[in-house]
Amino acid sequence: MNALGALFRRDLRVGRRLGGGASMGVVFFFILIALMPFAIGPDLNVLSRIGPAILWIAGLLATLLGLDRLFQSDRDDGSLDLLLMSRTPGEAIVLVKCLAHWLLTGLPLVIATPLFGLMLGMSPQALWQTTASLAAGTPALTMLGAIGAALTVGLRKGGLLMAILILPLCVPVLIFGVAAANAGQGNPVPFLTPFLVLCALSLAAIAGAPFAAAAALRAMNE
Repeated sequence: MNALGALFRRDLRVGRRLGGGASMGVVFFFILIALMPFAIGPDLNVLSRIGPAILWIAGLLATLLGLDRLFQSDRDDGSLDLLLMSRTPGEAIVLVKCLAHWLLTGLPLVIATPLFGLMLGMSPQALWQTTASLAAGTPALTMLGAIGAALTVGLRKGGLLMAILILPLCVPVLIFGVAAANAGQGNPVPFLTPFLVLCALSLAAIAGAPFAAAAALRAMNE
């Protein structure tokens, strides 16, 4: 536990320095939201209706931002080999690194969602439902992204390949996330049903993704 705690604190410090950490994800999130009125038009009725979908797509892309470097910097300086050869389980290492990444990228996006939702003219109900759905769904996006990061860690400029591998796996999370955010606004589906499915997807990803990512890292080292 001491080793995992030290790894967690180290990843938080490195993440804040490398690429801006939380600020880079929030700024990217903001840019995507700010561009939408230029592409769709200034009609607030249209923007408020599709606002949850816009926030979810922007959140998906912002969450995956920087995941290609989740293991890359450790591989470049040789610390990844030492971590995998230690007595600490590889699955626990992956889980701790994903937790640090989510705290630096996913959590700030969730906190910023109500503010950016106001820019799209969303109602208070839509704002809190979208915020809750992103809080429940972004852990699944981070864990799925860790699988792609582990598969492409040995490749130069593997970020694009990681996105191609992972984005199809994120479609169920996106579907139920948008369904939960849109519940009760002309949508007969209640909020709780897609929200619970979204929570189940995140729990399944947290339970299974560390094993897949750790296996990919060990295969890369063989």
